Amino acid sequence: MFKSGLADIARSLAAGEFSSEEITTAYLARIKEKDKELNSYITLCEEHALAQAKAADNNRAKGETHLLAGVPLAHKDIFCTSGVKTSCGSRMLDNFIAPYNATVVENFNQAGVVTLGKTNMDEFAMGSSNETSYYGAVHNPWDKELVPGGSSGGSAAAVAAHLSPAATATDTGGSIRQPAAFCGLTGLKPTYGRVSRWGMIAFASSLDQAGTLTRSAEDAALMLNVMAGHDPKDSTSIDIATEDYTANLNKPLEGLKIGIPIQHFTEGLNAEVEQNIRNALSEFEKLGATLKEISLPNSHLSVSAYYVIAPAEASANLSRYDGVRYGYRCEDPKDLEDFYKRTRSEGFGTEVKRRIMVGTYALSAGYYDAYYIKAQKIRRLIKNDFDAAFADVDVIMGPTSPHTAFKIGSQSDDPVTMYLEDIYTIAVNLAGIPGISIPAGLVNKLPVGLQIIGKNFSESHLLNIAHQFQQATDWHTQTPEI
Repeated sequence: MFKSGLADIARSLAAGEFSSEEITTAYLARIKEKDKELNSYITLCEEHALAQAKAADNNRAKGETHLLAGVPLAHKDIFCTSGVKTSCGSRMLDNFIAPYNATVVENFNQAGVVTLGKTNMDEFAMGSSNETSYYGAVHNPWDKELVPGGSSGGSAAAVAAHLSPAATATDTGGSIRQPAAFCGLTGLKPTYGRVSRWGMIAFASSLDQAGTLTRSAEDAALMLNVMAGHDPKDSTSIDIATEDYTANLNKPLEGLKIGIPIQHFTEGLNAEVEQNIRNALSEFEKLGATLKEISLPNSHLSVSAYYVIAPAEASANLSRYDGVRYGYRCEDPKDLEDFYKRTRSEGFGTEVKRRIMVGTYALSAGYYDAYYIKAQKIRRLIKNDFDAAFADVDVIMGPTSPHTAFKIGSQSDDPVTMYLEDIYTIAVNLAGIPGISIPAGLVNKLPVGLQIIGKNFSESHLLNIAHQFQQATDWHTQTPEI
């Protein structure tokens, strides 16, 4: 049961093999037993989940049901969930009970999906290892001494360890795709604006995007069918019709043109990871695709541009946390200035404070033109590179990460090295285009991720490509023993 994905569980529920209440109860029991080793959940919604499961079973008995009704999943603790603590992994929101549902959460509720709980994450989604959480580091189920990736590491660890069939996640610079690579999962970051950001606590508003962490491309398609769509409450939501993302999963790949960026196969890429990616590309050739070397000449500037733009937006978004309206507030302040200073210094962790300082500096008088405006110009050059590449190829493929998961604590004192963890993923966020990471091998018994990048709103095509690869290989079925 626990190794089943969303699609399998949905089929079993429809066939009456078990009830939603039975499978929800089983998952809740497993989380209580196993998550002490992983720390993948911040909040377990036991009472709420069982009530949702009973309602789903009742609706199914009446014939009123959605395909995913009664299927359990977990939400990253960045999505506001009515009546449930929504902390964003921060002391600042440790006492915040959301008064409303994020659109993503509401969409799943309307579909009858059961919320098991809220998963751990890097504080305010700032991190690449899930070590910056106020609630402690998350451990990788493949090796508990390793990180699961970040910032959606709790969601990734929970799905990889069979503590949830699937989970929502967010991706600002690679925070879905990198944890997917480290934990052997399928991680989809949709086109910017494809999924509503309303009720998703903001880090960098022009980069943040909700997505999925699942066992397979089929499961990701099922989740996207629920999540995608225009939301009038979100000014960044795109008003373009959605589609059935499962409809083209079985389409053959004959004639597919794959671009291989030379910049993603240079110094810094682990040789064994590269070999696994090359083997995966050969598998695509067997499926009828052709490979072509391409260049993304400005990709080497993506990390530098990102770490100006993202902190600048973070400094603006996080200015609302002052202890006055909601969230953490310091005790016994001497005066208003002391109240603000101590509330923010005590409520935020080291990495969040570092990025607020960087962002405030980049936006300050005298530096705005030199840093922020220049970074935005580089962002346009990066988008132009992708546009030029897609004139010749259908998709772009390469490694998701230059190596497999690293040890907890090994990069904690070196923020620059940590920032380079997302070297292959950040450009996709800057350009606003979709990307997916899928399992493509093992190195020393640790998962390797293959990243597939597509044109705007090509999620259906990316899921088709990923699904065909997963029909021909079994990397996505490999799971850790826990």
